[in-house]
Amino acid sequence: MAALDSSELTRHGEADEGVLGRSHRALTVGIVSVVLLIAFEATAVGTAMPVAARELDGVSLYAFAFSGYFTTSLFGMVLAGQWSDRLGPLGALTGGIAAFAAGLVVSGSAGVMWVFILGRAVQGLGGGLVIVALYVVVGRAYPETLRPAIMAAFAACWVVPSVVGPLVSGVVTEQLGWRWVFVGIPVLVVFPLLLALPQIRKRAAGPVAGQEAGAFDLRRIRLALGISLGTALLQYAAQDLRPLSAVPGALGAALLVPAVLGLLPRGTYRAARGLPSVVLLRGVAAGSFIGAESFVPLMLVTQRGLAPTLAGLSLAAGGATWALASWAQSRSRMEPYRERLMTVGMLLVAAAIATAPSVLLPAVPVWTVAVAWAFGCFGMGLVISSTSVLLLQLSAPAEAGTNSAALQISDGLSNVLLLAAGGAAFAALGGGDVTHGAAAQEAATASAGSHPAAYAAVFLPMASVALLGAWVTTRLRERGQ
Repeated sequence: MAALDSSELTRHGEADEGVLGRSHRALTVGIVSVVLLIAFEATAVGTAMPVAARELDGVSLYAFAFSGYFTTSLFGMVLAGQWSDRLGPLGALTGGIAAFAAGLVVSGSAGVMWVFILGRAVQGLGGGLVIVALYVVVGRAYPETLRPAIMAAFAACWVVPSVVGPLVSGVVTEQLGWRWVFVGIPVLVVFPLLLALPQIRKRAAGPVAGQEAGAFDLRRIRLALGISLGTALLQYAAQDLRPLSAVPGALGAALLVPAVLGLLPRGTYRAARGLPSVVLLRGVAAGSFIGAESFVPLMLVTQRGLAPTLAGLSLAAGGATWALASWAQSRSRMEPYRERLMTVGMLLVAAAIATAPSVLLPAVPVWTVAVAWAFGCFGMGLVISSTSVLLLQLSAPAEAGTNSAALQISDGLSNVLLLAAGGAAFAALGGGDVTHGAAAQEAATASAGSHPAAYAAVFLPMASVALLGAWVTTRLRERGQ
């Protein structure tokens, strides 16, 4: 047997230690803590957002606060991929965290809704940079045998915040004010950075070994910029329903369509069999679910008079059911039934979204939303994890990175477009003129200034989109496979 050289021996020893062994402990704790804080922020914001929008007189612009994040994150993902491949992930990661923290501060100190939305957009750019850079770090800094464990840790980071985040955010919002939900998180990022950055500089800095730093692929950067600008213009046109808004809408479509065609697999939007349908399904599932979920706390606060804490907790059980479904689909004995599981998952998502607006009826218990969302999250756990598995099965090794980027773009782009559509319907039916507090709590029905139809116009179309996703699950394999 040939002797192993010193570098091979080192990597074998590191693999034996595990992700929390001496060699990887600081890096693991650091990057997992970063993901944990991002996950906590994402779940906490949904609880604080209705209060922030109402205080800033921006309920009619509510959808912008979510879609602004997704819009800029699309550009950040492509930029981070280029940056990390050519110069290493360290710069993309530090720049992304700085942008993420700066966006939180801007939103938390905003005096008007548009400044709040600007902060969310800066956050999105940072979030897109960070998530891609972290995956590159994992690929470079961990032996192949340890990568599944660190990726599982990333997934687990979303479970606890989904339960604790809304509760903590609700308490902070009610006791200290919604601004502290935003400005408190940047301080917490310092500790994980101090742990992780020296290890990243040591293990993953610079271009890949044997390659020289090259120029960015400007074509992909231009396409990514086209997607971001195009979706932003479409979102603006959807919210401003005057005839003149057709101009930015048309310009947005002109930028968006060629960019999408250049970055997603051919045939994606006609649900061509195989890889294009996998990418499409990811967008349909994520967009319909997020588009509906973004309005759940607002509906419960304004229409049923719930406190922000209780409204946020209505989504808490979903984190556990999502994780349970992700674990279930990973079992080897489930592999022959993967497509069937995904069909069931999309049907659960559609049913959950369609059930949510039933609480607009005073006779329907408020906890109905919590139960429905737990089932919907179970469906999402089946679908989202399975799309990642199928994508890698259908991708040649040399195309795995490009196809993975397409999957993330489909996810984020669908979030923006469906939020824009939902926000337009919400605003058109008077959703920006909702009431809150004692009036809503006493009436708990449609009253002066309260527009239940605006919420139904968001949830029911999203349920239809999710139902379309159930059909897409029948086209995930080529005929005969």
